[in-house]
This record gives sequence, C-alpha cells and structure tokens, in this order.
Amino acid sequence: MTTRSLAAVGALVLALLVPTAAQAAPAGPPPRPAAPSSPDPALQAHPLTAAPGPIDNPLKGWARFYSPGGNQNTGYPHSLTWGYFGLSEIMTNASNCGSYNWSIVDGMLAETAGYGNQAAIRVYLTYPGGTGSHPGNAIPACFNGNVAMRSDTYWNVTHPDYDSPFLINALKNFIAAFGARYDGDPRLGFIHLGLVGLWGEWHTWPYDTDTADGRPNYMPGDANGAQLIAAYDAAFNTTKLEIRYPDLAGGAANSRDIGYHDDSFCYREGSPLQGVTLPASLGGASYSQLTRTLAAGTENKWITSSMGGELRPEIQSTAFQHWPNGSGAVDNLKACIELEHATWMINEQSAGYAAGDANVGAAVRLMGYNLTVDNAYYRDTASGTTNVGVRIANSGVAPFYYPWTVTLGLKNGSGAVVRTWDTPWDLRKVQPLTIRNFPEWNVGADPSYRDFGHRQYFQHGVDLSGVAAGSYQWVMRVKNPLTNGKTLRFANATQQADGWLGLGAVTVGGSSLSSFEAEAATRGGGAIVAACAACSGGSKVGYLGNGGTLTFPGITGGTRTVTIHYLTAVTRTAVVNGQTVTFAPTGSWDSVGSTSVTLNLPAGTTSITIANPSGWAPDIDRITIS
Repeated sequence: MTTRSLAAVGALVLALLVPTAAQAAPAGPPPRPAAPSSPDPALQAHPLTAAPGPIDNPLKGWARFYSPGGNQNTGYPHSLTWGYFGLSEIMTNASNCGSYNWSIVDGMLAETAGYGNQAAIRVYLTYPGGTGSHPGNAIPACFNGNVAMRSDTYWNVTHPDYDSPFLINALKNFIAAFGARYDGDPRLGFIHLGLVGLWGEWHTWPYDTDTADGRPNYMPGDANGAQLIAAYDAAFNTTKLEIRYPDLAGGAANSRDIGYHDDSFCYREGSPLQGVTLPASLGGASYSQLTRTLAAGTENKWITSSMGGELRPEIQSTAFQHWPNGSGAVDNLKACIELEHATWMINEQSAGYAAGDANVGAAVRLMGYNLTVDNAYYRDTASGTTNVGVRIANSGVAPFYYPWTVTLGLKNGSGAVVRTWDTPWDLRKVQPLTIRNFPEWNVGADPSYRDFGHRQYFQHGVDLSGVAAGSYQWVMRVKNPLTNGKTLRFANATQQADGWLGLGAVTVGGSSLSSFEAEAATRGGGAIVAACAACSGGSKVGYLGNGGTLTFPGITGGTRTVTIHYLTAVTRTAVVNGQTVTFAPTGSWDSVGSTSVTLNLPAGTTSITIANPSGWAPDIDRITIS
C-alpha cells in the first residue's frame, strides 16, 4: 500500500468546498453531564496510583495501512488498521448490482483481527492511480448502460453521475447490505462513509461547485447526498460512522450519530501559512475543518460521535519534532487534538517512530480516552452479598465510544481468577474531565479550559457465596468483544499485563453461613443507611416500614434458615417475604440482637425483602443464611 501523495492539492480542494449556504453560529460551551452518584459511605476507599496510559489501547491512536500478508504489529505500537476497498471488488456481478461478494472485506477483517487489531475502512468508486492493490476505477460493471459516466481530465479518472436514480438506489441497497453484515462486528472500529468523490472523500475537485473555471460540478445534489447519509445512519446503529465535513449534503449528517474525518489533520499551507484544521482564531484558513465545524454549530459533536482522519502525509515523519506547538507546515498538534477531540488518525509513517518517543506518547495519550481509576470502594472483609465500587476519570479529549462490558473478578494468592461478575457499567459515561475552550466562544484567553466530565462512580453488588475463605485481590477488566483483541487498559500502576486492573486486597470470610450486609442491599422508600458502632460492617439500615423496604438480591433459593440481626428499643414487626416476624427489644437502638425464620424460597437465584406496610420495622444490621 502506498500512501496517497496527492495531498498537495488540499488547499485548492478545501478552499473551493467552503459552504455558501447560510451558516449557523458556534454552539458554544456544552452543558456539563449530570453529576454521578457519590461513593457509598458504607464502603472503605482504597486509593489507586496513576501511571502513564498504554499507547496501543484499542480504538484510539494511530492507524497503519493494511497490506495483505504484512505484519500489522511492527513500528510504533497501535491497535487500528486502515483499509480501502473499491466498490467493484464487492459488487462483482456485472448483471446484478444487488449481488455482493464480501470476501475481500472478510479477508482483511480476519487478518487484522488475527493481530489483535480492529479495522477502520472506506469503500470508494474513484481513486486516482489506484492503491497498488485496489483499482483506480472501482465503478461496478453493473452500472454500465444504467449510469452516465463523466470524464475528469485533471485526475484522468471517470466519475459516475452521482445524481443518477439508478446509482442512488444501488448505493442505498449496498449500504443496507453493508450494515446488515457488519454493523456491530467487533473486528470493525470505524467506517468512513466513502463512496462519493475522489478517494471516497466526498469531493470531486476541480469538478465541483465552482463552475467559473469552465468545469461542471460532479458532486451529487444535497438531496441525493442526504439520501446516502440517511441510508448509512439507518444501516449502522452500533459501529461508529464518520464523514469528511459537517456541511456536506446540506449538513445532513449533523443531526445523526455520524462523526467527522479530517483527512488533512493539523497541516499548514499557503503563503502566509494557514492551518487546515484549527479555526481562524488560531491561524486557520477560512476553509479549515474547525472553521467549518464552528460555522455549522457542531463543534461539540464529539460527545457522542467519533472524530478521526489522517495526519497529513507530508508532515507525518516530522510532526513531533516540535511538540506541542508545531513549526512550519506542522500546526499546533496539542491544540488540534484538543479542539477537534480527535480519537484516531491514519499515520502510516508512524512505523518509523520510536516506541519510547515522549512527544508521540503524549499525543497518543491525549487522543480519545485515557482512563484512570483513582479509588476503589469495598469492605476489607466481606462475605455473602457485598458491594464493590470504582471511580473513573478520563484525562483524554473524548469518551470511549462503545458499550464494552466491564467485569469484576477475584484473584487468589496464585494470581488465578476464581470468580467473575459482569457489571452494567457504561464507560461511555466517562467524559473528559476538562475540555479546551474555542476562542470563538469568547470565554477567556487561549488556551483556557473548562470543567466538563466527572469522576464517574460505578457500583455493583456481588455474591461471594461459594468462595473459599481466604485472602484475595479485587480486580477489574474491560472485555474487548474481539476474540484475542488488545485489551483496554487503565492508566494505573496496578494495571496487569493480563488485562486485569488490581483494585486492592480483600479477605473473604470463612463462615459456613452466607452473610449479607444491610447497607449493601437495595433500599426503597425512605430507608436510609446510618452509622452503627455495634454493627458488623459499621452501618445499619433504618426507617424501614411505612414505605421503607430493604431487599437482599442474589439469594440462592430453597428452604433456608434466615437469621436477621437487628436493633430496636421497642417491640417491632416486619414482613419478610410475606411472613410476619416479631422482633423483641434489644435494649436500645445501638444494641444488636437476632431472630431466625425459615423461608421456603423459590428455586434459582431470588431475593429477600424486609418491609412493614402498616408500621415501623426494626433497624437491620445484616442477615445470615444457612
């Protein structure tokens, strides 16, 4: 694969693509997400030490070009592989545009997955000169006689009539089939919409809207371009999509979960030099990516939609010699990453970077997500049902965009994982702690930053029943759905090579009874947790009854003896799974007593609820079950 060497025409291409329609104003500073819940005060806090984040974390950083049979894990560490495909290599039936041969895509995805990497891809129709392994003219043969062709004497290529109803219908059908086959495929990280224009970049310069040069406009009309964008949005509900500019097809992508793809990232050109990424306020040209984004009012789209692109090929080899401010043709890379909220970039020449280059490492860690667990929360000694919590901060410029499963585990003294619990935690909620202000927002001097995300707290109840008494370590990992894919690792000193993050030591009690702390159970109504020096975990739950309830989940069914450890200064009653139980006074609200009841619980995993619909119940310390 050879890197496209035609980027020098970028200034003219971009300048002539500046939108002429009425422009929106910048959106301005985004509102902060809602604050998360606070850590459970009944759990002990265990601080974790931060460390530099991995430079080859999945779905961020640099992407290298796919070369069939080539080793994808050479050069600077990375986790993404970029690939082009000609539409004619997939739509191979000359008499049927609805027939697709996906073998070339499947082959690339399988080979990429074999290296533990995920792919980012684009399908094109026209690629001047070809890629070396893919055709320059990738217009399917089934278009012949159905779609008018247009000659491009500047690039010596042929364009199809992008406004042809036959072409629009064929491409919409292709997009639907594309999504049906690959949406949510764990081998795929990002898809550029492609299909339209030179290299699939959604421009046909010099055959564009500037017809004063005597050349006709070969781009599709906005309505037809919008049909293709809508088709992609309908076909892909999981895999992240990206398009070149925010103003394409009349801004049809801007209200959809489609990010942007800056193919000339952080380059400066012209005389005097002007940036093609940064906004005009920071020396950017009138046609720069972020100038256009601000004009569309979509500068905060990164909160839900990924931002990718290509570090301009002319500067890839020298880009980090003057990090972060840049020099000459290299613009301020730190500002480019922070304001575009870039997650990933094609960078073929990163193959020549040293893995220990501190400047490159700083840029990669800034890109996308960089997650650190600052505290884990749990009881130092636990048994039965107990809660485990973590607080996660993001020092990158964007969230992690996929709902990968977060799993808790217990490791024994030999390092073996003896039990795991999948959680419902959603890492997409962990937004960057701070974001950089655009000068166009008029909120202060540049550079200035504002608080945005939060240290996100997550908590999950786990059942330790059946775990042998002893000393263990709580651990956590994020499951890459790609089999043998590179693991998402945290920027912590206790991040382990096997993907597990060490959260701290815990002692699992050895009693034959299963013990469940009230403060770790689910509270309803007005029930509250209160400090209790006499209680086993230092806390109790009060204000039960009269609407206040306490539910212990994760209980194994069958005929069980349940001992309720409670506190009350007066006689109280409660309904325990439909059975009324009387609780004698324990002497005071600070003294613990117990009473037992036999319950016939349904088979499987069930729950026990303590309530009193007509009065007050005692305060509860815990329950034990045998």
